[in-house]
Formats: sequence, C-alpha cells, structure tokens
Amino acid sequence: MNDIIKILNVGLQNISEQELLQQMKQGVLITPNVDQMVKLQKDREFYEIVKKAEWVVCDSKILLLCSKLFGTPLKEAIPGSGFFPHFYMYHKGDADCKIFLLGAMEGVAKKAMENINQKVGREIVVGAYSPSYGFEKKQEENEAIYRMINDSGANVVLVGVGCPKQEKWIDAYKTQMPGVDIWMALGATIDFEAGNVKRAPKWVQKIAMEWFYRFLMEPRRMFKRYFVDDPKFFWYLLKQGMGFYKNPFE
Repeated sequence: MNDIIKILNVGLQNISEQELLQQMKQGVLITPNVDQMVKLQKDREFYEIVKKAEWVVCDSKILLLCSKLFGTPLKEAIPGSGFFPHFYMYHKGDADCKIFLLGAMEGVAKKAMENINQKVGREIVVGAYSPSYGFEKKQEENEAIYRMINDSGANVVLVGVGCPKQEKWIDAYKTQMPGVDIWMALGATIDFEAGNVKRAPKWVQKIAMEWFYRFLMEPRRMFKRYFVDDPKFFWYLLKQGMGFYKNPFE
C-alpha cells in the first residue's frame, strides 16, 4: 500500500510516476489540481467519487510544494497530461493494452488517436469519440458511447470532458463497460495529444507556473478559474495549517 498524504479533504497517494505505471492494473485514476481541490469543498457527489477512486495522485506542482510545507512531502507531481504519454509508451509492446479516447471537440479525439498510434507504432488506441455538448444528459448518446467502447475491445478509457463532469460520467456508467480495467479522468489531455492545445514549456512547468501559461493562452475562459475561484484554495490551506480546517462533508 502507498502512503496517503492528506491535503484538505483529499487523500493523495504518495507515489512516483514510475510506481504508478507499474502498479496501476485496474481502477479509476483521478489527478486533483488546485481547481479541483476548491471544487471538492462544495460538491459532495464529486467528493464521494474521489474518496472511493483507486488512484488519486497529485497533478499540481503547487500541491507538491504545499505537501512539503506541511512536512509530509509527496514524492512528485504527476500531471495527467504528462502521465498519459508515458502510460501509452510504457505499454507500447503490450498487445493487451487497448485505449479508447472520449472527449474534446469534434474531430479532435480522432486526431489524437492518429498521433498516438503513429508514435507507438501500432493501434494502441482502438477508438475515439468527441461527444456533443451536454451529452451527459442525453441518455441515447450515453448508451451509444458505452456500446461503442464495448465494441472497440478497449480495456483502458481516457475521459477528457472537464472536471467534475468526467469523473461523474465515469462513476455513472463504468458498470456498463465491464471489459474496461482502467479509467482515467484527464481533462485537456486529448487536446494536447491532438496538438490542438500546447502545454507550457518545460521550464514553466518546473517553476509551477503552467497555470499562468494556460491563462495567457485562453484569458477569457481561464480568468474566473485562476483569479476568482482558485485563490480560495490558499484560504482553506491556511486554515489547515492553523489547525481549524474542517471537512465540509464529514
């Protein structure tokens, strides 16, 4: 068992990326960042989903720094968008690893599938689908999606439709796809793999400023997230540091 480091009301597994690649054979992977930590203070359904997920790992360099401040340092941050290419290259020679991509705008998931398969040198991604806006409320489309995944033979599914929608969709429908061993809720990863959105340069990632790079790329969409919602995290963290933070759901 991996040690658990508690930040606010989330238990993060103290695990390295290499250990995660070696150990993750089944279950749901969720990678909390600062924005998700704020959402987890108000959304009970999301909180319960994260609480029962088999793999909950630190996505954010900021969370990594916070763990060090509390004297319980995490081994490393494992951003989902960086982890996924390492995952499929780790399984490059594993013919039993078959991936399905669900998310992004129309055509983007299929472009990501083409790019990944070209890099790997085989059809490791066996299917891709970009759902319509509000698909999670359309029962007919949801049924078509899980039939598509079942028919593809995929045993790994990456869902990238935004948080907490992606986590809630996985929780609601995973029992309809018994052949899937691993579920990954990984946000904009499909866009990155398609080349539709570029990640911050490595040096920006290393200094924990990738969030600011994303803001510069999409200022109108990201302003509220980074400058209105996310600063609340540091207030919650201060309360934890002073010993009077309380889990809102317990």
